[in-house]
Amino acid sequence: MDLGAYNTEPSDYPDFAEAVGKALAAGRAERGILICGSGVGVCVAANKMPGIRASMCHDTYSAHQGVEHDDMNVLVLGARIIGTSLAFDLVASYLNARFQKQEERFVRRLNKVKAIEARNMPEASKLENYAAR
Repeated sequence: MDLGAYNTEPSDYPDFAEAVGKALAAGRAERGILICGSGVGVCVAANKMPGIRASMCHDTYSAHQGVEHDDMNVLVLGARIIGTSLAFDLVASYLNARFQKQEERFVRRLNKVKAIEARNMPEASKLENYAAR
């Protein structure tokens, strides 16, 4: 699903980060991809949302390892940083990767990340609660 931007006019990256986060929270998508000039701003905004584990990637290893080890659910790309060909490779690596649930250390670490979120965002610790807003 394409959540914008739909033209080349300047727009505000937090709006798109929130739209992708809400789509994930509502179960309308399993993962998201966000693109802005550098990738930094939209990555910061996306990670302010409960349940979002967004990371900016410039190499295919990080794009798949972020999913496999950290259950990254949003890939962030900097349009002014990487070329089109690399962007396609990053997206393919990201989408083809799966979280390694059978690896106890990865599950343990992910649960610790989720616990940090629950302690610091108690009113929005459930993704489903956020989607309703």
